[in-house]
Amino acid sequence: MPKKVRLTLIIMLTIFMFMAATTTCCGNSAEPPSILIIVPNAPEDLEISISAEDASIKANVTDKVIEKYYTFYSRDLKTTTDYTFKITTGGTSYNISIEKPLTEYNNIYTLNLKNQTLTPGKLLSRSIFLVSMRVILTLVIEAIVFCLLGFRNKRSWIAFIVINLITQGTLNIFINGSSPLHGYIIFGLLFAEIFIIIFELIAFLAAIKGDRWKIVFHVIIANLLSLFAGGYIITVLPI
Repeated sequence: MPKKVRLTLIIMLTIFMFMAATTTCCGNSAEPPSILIIVPNAPEDLEISISAEDASIKANVTDKVIEKYYTFYSRDLKTTTDYTFKITTGGTSYNISIEKPLTEYNNIYTLNLKNQTLTPGKLLSRSIFLVSMRVILTLVIEAIVFCLLGFRNKRSWIAFIVINLITQGTLNIFINGSSPLHGYIIFGLLFAEIFIIIFELIAFLAAIKGDRWKIVFHVIIANLLSLFAGGYIITVLPI
C-alpha cells in the first residue's frame, strides 16, 4: 500500500475515533435562561437585579473576556410583578423596564451602560465583529497548513480564499444565530465540520490541479486544527 494512502487512512481513522469517543454528560444540568442581558466591557462592580415580591434577585453572571452575560432563569421570574431591572455600578443605580409578558423562550437584550438603554437582541456591530474574528482566525490557521504543504500558485490561493470564505462564513453565521450560552453548540460544530470537509474535498479537488492526496491531507488536517481552535474559542470568547 502506498505511503500516502496509508497516511490518509490513519488520518480518517483518527477522525472516526474522535467522533466515536464518549464522555459522561449531564442532561438538563442547567435551565436555559429566560432573560439574558449582554453587557460589553462590563465593569467589575456591575450588578443587575430584579424585584420579586419582597426580595431582590441578582442575575447570574458569566464572564466572556470582552463582555459579560447577566441571566435570569424562569424560576427567578415567576414571582415578579413587572420586569424592571436595577442597574448598579460606580456607586450609582437606575432602573430599566421591559414589557411583560415575554414572547420568546429565551430573550436576549444588550445593555448600553453609557446611554442607559436596554435593546432587544444582539447588536449588528457585535455580530459582524465576532463572525469576522472567527473567520479570519480560521483562515490564518488553514493558510499556514496550505502554505506548509507547498501550495504556491495564484490559482490555488484564490481557490483557498473563495472556498474557505463560503464554508467558514456560513458556519460562523450559523454559530452567531445561537444563544450566547448555548452549551450544545459544540455538537452542531462537530456535525457542521463533517459537511465542510466533504464540501471542501470536492471543491478543492475540482479547483486545484496537482497531487490529489496532498489536497486531501490539507483539507482534513486544516479543518481538524480549526475545529479544535474553534471549540476552544467558543468556550472562552463570546458567540
